[in-house]
Amino acid sequence: MLDINYIKREPELFKKTIRDKGINLDLDELLACYEELVLLNKEINGLRERRNAIAKEFGMLKEREVVGADAEALNGARKAAGKAGLPLAEGKEVALHLKALERRQVDLEDRYRRLLLLVPAPVLPAVPVGNSDLDNVELYRRGELLQFDFQPLDHLALVERLGLADFVGARAAAGARAYALLGDLMLLEMAVHRFAVDYLVGRGFQPVAPPVMVRQEAMEGTGYFPLGLENAYELKKDDLFLTGTCEVGLVAMHRDQLFGKQELPRRLVGLSTCFRREAGAAGKDTRGLFRVHQFQKVEQVAFTIAEQEAGLAMHYELLGNAEAILQALELPYRVVQVCIGDIGQGQVFKHDIETYMPARGGYFETHSCSFLADFQARRLNMRYKEGGKRPYVYTVNNTAAATPRLLIALLENHQEKDGRVRIPGCLQPYMGRTHLEPRFK
Repeated sequence: MLDINYIKREPELFKKTIRDKGINLDLDELLACYEELVLLNKEINGLRERRNAIAKEFGMLKEREVVGADAEALNGARKAAGKAGLPLAEGKEVALHLKALERRQVDLEDRYRRLLLLVPAPVLPAVPVGNSDLDNVELYRRGELLQFDFQPLDHLALVERLGLADFVGARAAAGARAYALLGDLMLLEMAVHRFAVDYLVGRGFQPVAPPVMVRQEAMEGTGYFPLGLENAYELKKDDLFLTGTCEVGLVAMHRDQLFGKQELPRRLVGLSTCFRREAGAAGKDTRGLFRVHQFQKVEQVAFTIAEQEAGLAMHYELLGNAEAILQALELPYRVVQVCIGDIGQGQVFKHDIETYMPARGGYFETHSCSFLADFQARRLNMRYKEGGKRPYVYTVNNTAAATPRLLIALLENHQEKDGRVRIPGCLQPYMGRTHLEPRFK
């Protein structure tokens, strides 16, 4: 977690960050809890020293000093110790007091840890001021918006016409917001993922299929708990959670790892199914494939040395990779810089990529590129060797491709007048055809 000494040195900075990021935390309560814990630990250590002194005078050490003596001599030694001000009664009193303080210590440490887990990372000066995603700053747009010479359809109408999805059957099996991709749309999803993975592997990223069922420590370590707890699916019998992004598994796999400096930067690309409850989003964007509970994601994750320049360079590298993938998919998009009110607890700098969806009439988030400095590494104890020092690594992540949301953009942007959907050139080798059209019964 964040260094308490840093928090103590800069309380006003952290109070401002707490307000700006909208986190429900009283920093003064945290600092008071810490000071109380420091004093309590000192008192406990003092009592332990006293207990040990009593034990030394009255315990086995005293008996060993008179070993071989008769009972009368041994009793005389004990009486002498008592006259020296170390009665057995005091030992019992110290033990009882110590036990009570140690119980208090456990409770206080738990409270302190819970408060410390809520402290957000201060952002870089370049992060815009703002309260929500409405205040994010558009930086640039890429790709031309198509001018259709026919009435374009939304993705729901397209998948119905081409027989590419089953919502009724899926929801009978799995409930609200469930879906099943059929035929070429299922193959198109696989093609998108394989293209993204192949692109990144060609740029030195190690492919990983990370775990999607993880411990609470992994969710806390990557910064998704405690604030994101209500959006996670919990497997109570196994003390596990389903991850909402494969970033969790990719990063938490390296818990307690000590890298050699020469091993950094480390670049990883993960592919996994992801799960989100979307708590608080009832009634919003529930039609079709836009906001669902289960989705597939290719994620970029990187670890760098603990220098801001290195972290930001990697941030822009991952951002560039995502843009290159969208350009290859022939999709219009825009890049926005995320304001402090919309940035996450652990993020210090962030860009979103929003892809154009014609039927929705605008750009919508498909990628999030986040620089977290040492926020995750401190929680997970991820360090590297640099001379005699052991600095924490910096972590960076960004989406490479997330479906089915990206499929909406592909379907709507590449639809043709005859009702078919053109497959972008970069995906045609994976698909073995140029268009999506009815093929399966």
